[in-house]
Amino acid sequence: MSKNKTISFRVSEDKFETLREIADERDLSLSAVFRDYVDMLVAHDGQVEVVPEHQLNESSASSSDTESFPPKVEVPKSFVREHERLELEAEHLREQLEEHKRYVTKLRQQLDEHDQEDVVQLEDLDGGEDDEEASYRLGNFEESV
Repeated sequence: MSKNKTISFRVSEDKFETLREIADERDLSLSAVFRDYVDMLVAHDGQVEVVPEHQLNESSASSSDTESFPPKVEVPKSFVREHERLELEAEHLREQLEEHKRYVTKLRQQLDEHDQEDVVQLEDLDGGEDDEEASYRLGNFEESV
């Protein structure tokens, strides 16, 4: 559940009266005017321009030569293609990294399991100190004198 937050604005007394008149003209509360403005600001990712109504009507009546807001920039197709290629490559590298992390985790788990097995030391197989004199022979060796 999201909670509503309160935003405070400080404006001069003249501007406050102007805002109140605008709200009265539109039969809205002053807080509704600000809520609408904030909603519009969020909906357009901060790209909102506040202009008096008469300027808005003038600009819409004038020719289409005027710049629109927000300004638009044309980007070459080669730049877009290179950007898309780099995004795909980055995604592929992220997938490889995740696969590598899973493999390393698997190896660490196997190593941990291996370390938990009983380790038998060769000295323990001798059966005690009494048999120190006994010798063991591995393979066939011929002794030469």
